[in-house]
Amino acid sequence: MNVDIVESFAQMVREKGVDKDVLAGIIEEIFGMLVKKKFGEDAKHDVVVNMDRGDIEIFLEREIVDVVENPNTQISIEEVNRRGNDEELEVGDDFVEKLALASFGRRLITLAKQGLNQKIREIEKDLVYNEYKELLGEIVVGDIYQIRKNDILVNHNKNELILPRNEQIPYERYKKGETVRSIVKEVKKSNSGPVIIISRADNTFLRRLFEIEIPEIYDGIIDIKAIAREPGERAKVAVESQDARIDAVGACVGMKGVRIHAIVRELNNENIDVISYSDEPAAFIQRALAPAKLKKIELNNAAKKAIVTADSDQVSLIVGRNGVNIRLAMKLTGYEIEILREEKPFEEYEEDIELIDLKDELGVDIYELLINNRYDTALEVLTAGPEKLKEIEGLDEAKINEILEIIKSQFEEEE
Repeated sequence: MNVDIVESFAQMVREKGVDKDVLAGIIEEIFGMLVKKKFGEDAKHDVVVNMDRGDIEIFLEREIVDVVENPNTQISIEEVNRRGNDEELEVGDDFVEKLALASFGRRLITLAKQGLNQKIREIEKDLVYNEYKELLGEIVVGDIYQIRKNDILVNHNKNELILPRNEQIPYERYKKGETVRSIVKEVKKSNSGPVIIISRADNTFLRRLFEIEIPEIYDGIIDIKAIAREPGERAKVAVESQDARIDAVGACVGMKGVRIHAIVRELNNENIDVISYSDEPAAFIQRALAPAKLKKIELNNAAKKAIVTADSDQVSLIVGRNGVNIRLAMKLTGYEIEILREEKPFEEYEEDIELIDLKDELGVDIYELLINNRYDTALEVLTAGPEKLKEIEGLDEAKINEILEIIKSQFEEEE
């Protein structure tokens, strides 16, 4: 058993890089417990472990006396002489004997094995915990081995990593056996061992992908100043070059978009806007809301608020689909953004729309009512305005406002 125990620990030294002295100390502690179980807490003992030779020696030290009062700490001179000890020992001297492991009995040996196994498991848990603590915020590559209702379990170097639903990219499909890239987001201890949470939805994952695909970022020539992201849908990344000769946005996008496309593919076709950072809030907000064109920006820097004024046909671009563009712009810049809409003069629209093309949107009854009152195009209706339209029998103020909104929205879509 001695050799087996030491060999199992020596293997941990080789494979896990655990300090030899630490492991030797654990063995000494376990076998010291064995001695105390058999001989009592006051027993004097020594455990010598030789990791290189694969040997464990256990020594018990007792005082030589005429009459034994405590056999755990004393031994009679008669017993010493009967054992034929080579040394000339007398009463009052210490007698040291080497204990055979078998002398402890099967129950105590089993107890020692259990103690060793428990210590080994604790060491392994600490090793895994420390390993992934060092990897926090870094990309790891593992294989999916189990797909649950809410979590995906990933095998990385024979360790279990958890990809929770809220750290997954929405609508991304995962298959058992597939390789997946993610960052180590959180490492925490539990009774069953370390819990390692990984993420593909965290902003840091996008940052690490930029560092991998864009050498200038990895080398520190280009800095990522801010990231705003709605995973799987859209992201905005603000970058700044430390070298005036290098265009930060161009370097990130790459020739024909090859660099950014590699990141987009990894993120399940997430749309990524790369913008040039500015420490001037107004300029930064303007760039963050691109491609919309703004007429004016009023800032309240103390309250971190901005009021942007834009033509009505630009509002849909500012807001974006389901409001994603303005939400990301606010996250990126740190400013709460309010929109003031300015109606675009009708004469500035480049093309008119025949009313018959809006028949479905307006409804047959409204369409015929307008046609019968000699309104043939959308611009004619807008130019007439609410006052003229009120003259049409059957149209009240609410219906007129609804008609005008429908027509205006068609021009905004055209833009």
